Amino acid sequence: MSIHFPLQPDGQLDTLRPAPRFKSVAGSGDTPLPTGTCVFSSDAVFSPMMIMKQSALEHNLRELAAFCRERGVILAAHAKTSMAPAILRRAVSEGGAWGLCAATPAQVRALRQAGIRNVFLANQLVDPAGIRWIGAWQQQHPDHAFLCYVDSLQGVKLLQQHLGGARIAVLLEMSVSGGRTGCRSAESALQIAEAIHASPALQLAGVAGYEGALGAARDAAGVQRVQAYCQMMIDTAAMLAEKQLFRSAEIILSAGGGAWFDVVAACFSAAQLPLPVTPLIRSGAYMAHDHGLYARIAPFAQPGAQHHFVPALEIWGRVLSRPEAGLAFVDFGRRDVPFDQDLPQPLWIRQADGSAPRDGRHLRITDVNDQHAYLQVPPEDALAPGDWVGCGISHPCTAFDKWRYLPLVDEAYCVTDSLETAF
Repeated sequence: MSIHFPLQPDGQLDTLRPAPRFKSVAGSGDTPLPTGTCVFSSDAVFSPMMIMKQSALEHNLRELAAFCRERGVILAAHAKTSMAPAILRRAVSEGGAWGLCAATPAQVRALRQAGIRNVFLANQLVDPAGIRWIGAWQQQHPDHAFLCYVDSLQGVKLLQQHLGGARIAVLLEMSVSGGRTGCRSAESALQIAEAIHASPALQLAGVAGYEGALGAARDAAGVQRVQAYCQMMIDTAAMLAEKQLFRSAEIILSAGGGAWFDVVAACFSAAQLPLPVTPLIRSGAYMAHDHGLYARIAPFAQPGAQHHFVPALEIWGRVLSRPEAGLAFVDFGRRDVPFDQDLPQPLWIRQADGSAPRDGRHLRITDVNDQHAYLQVPPEDALAPGDWVGCGISHPCTAFDKWRYLPLVDEAYCVTDSLETAF
């Protein structure tokens, strides 16, 4: 019997259907996995899949909330890491965050639509359409807090032109030569602050910056460099307060991403200014943590830390092939996993039906292509095509953006919730 296999071009399309939204869900791929689904043994799951462990997420939320209470700082958790409303709402409702940070007007919109009342755009707001949308929202929702950066006279002008009658609070952003956005001198900071003070649309509420752009290593010299940067922001705030350019009853001092929030919190909490100080940190990666970059540089990973984070993300894929001794290929790659800092780290192996979990830390991923991971395997290991390999990841900020959906799972890898992303 012959098999019909036409070689002519297909000149006729079948009926169009909506594109599948969730690549790790079998079938039509347009609905999340039902609660209770065991991801390794269900026919509802396609490989590969990125999962998040609920116990780790909840632990990390509690740990940073406790730190903030102890240090007297507030948290605007950065949403850009996951852009997953189900996670981010937990950061506010369970993790004690004042609100959430965004990096773009589109992210502000996503957070507003997710029900977040307090939003801090930790960036310059210069896009006219974005300014108009935010201005309209603030006029319609005057009880919703909003903050953003300003670092130029042109930025002040654009906000005044496009806010449409809305009034917003802004932070003067400071940086250093070679850093990211932000004023480079006290003279320019004063000039911009005076323009903000003269504007009926803007209220100067504080000074902010991003210490991660300094590129400092986690050693004594790196700590000193970050401390000096924080002191420069404190000195700027003192100068502006002396000239009575703040319209707020307190001064917000904000920095502190995932790597340095402990040093930032200590510096800002000790600041003595003419008005009360509100230290505000902006970590986002802590919710997921990782097995690589943040496992090395996060404050809670340092010797003597009183708190600790737990990695929450894992990528699971099936072995595609063992074409030669010592080499296997797994079905995830650059479309599925972060690779900008470290490659995934094998943790676990399971048989094709999900049974018999065993340690996989003797394996090593040496490279990733678009949809393939190169896996070093001892020649005597029984790993076979179809088996599951589970890995920890490095740098969660480049993990979530590859997935529209991740299942949140319990310790038995059964689904407890659906995490959809809004990138």
